[in-house]
Amino acid sequence: MTSPKIIVIKALAALMLAGVCGLGFAGQVAGTVVNLSGALLAKKADGAVKVLVVKSEVEQGDTLVSEKNTYAQIRFVDNSEITLKPNTTFKVEAFAYDAGKPAGDSASFSLVKGGLRSITGLLGKRNKEKFQLKTPSATIGIRGTTFSAEFVAEGVSSALAPGLHVNVTDGMINVSNDGGSQLFSAGQFGFVPSVNMPPVIVPADAGVQFTVPAAFLEVKADGAGVGVGASEKISCEVR
Repeated sequence: MTSPKIIVIKALAALMLAGVCGLGFAGQVAGTVVNLSGALLAKKADGAVKVLVVKSEVEQGDTLVSEKNTYAQIRFVDNSEITLKPNTTFKVEAFAYDAGKPAGDSASFSLVKGGLRSITGLLGKRNKEKFQLKTPSATIGIRGTTFSAEFVAEGVSSALAPGLHVNVTDGMINVSNDGGSQLFSAGQFGFVPSVNMPPVIVPADAGVQFTVPAAFLEVKADGAGVGVGASEKISCEVR
């Protein structure tokens, strides 16, 4: 007969392997939430769903989902920043940065839906070719820049036409897909209807530009913003 002590040990081991009590399979830390105006979820690589707050870590493999009225600003370890608009789904596919090992740089993201603004950090300045933002219509590469992008799926109610919309504030981006590629420089706007149609320059902003909440501009001594959840100490994990 198996002793009660052995049964307890086996049960504890099973719980640890299952990740119960909030312990999941930790991925490599890519960045930190520095500003937040509402609810932000992270779908982890192991299937867990976590509610993020200001100062929460964002890991490689995380899929971030911003809810209605939620703006979220993530600062990555190379000091690059990505600000998500409300109703956006964004995945950190791969991110690696070591100041002393430029050969290992990697920054691969996916914008599934919604919009964002990206500001280049140290990785993008020294290894521009290592950055890519994938969307259903095209892939965006950088030349050291600040840009905005928004993808609207077919059938989604929006003031924007279905497809990928881009705007460059500083520097230059390269947008490419099966239909071709196009460079966009500071002050230019672009549109990509589908993955098989080439990117084109459009004469005016269709609405891709956005303004972050005023609270995001208020920075505390530790570098974090004062958005909703700045003082929270608990994050919830659901499986």
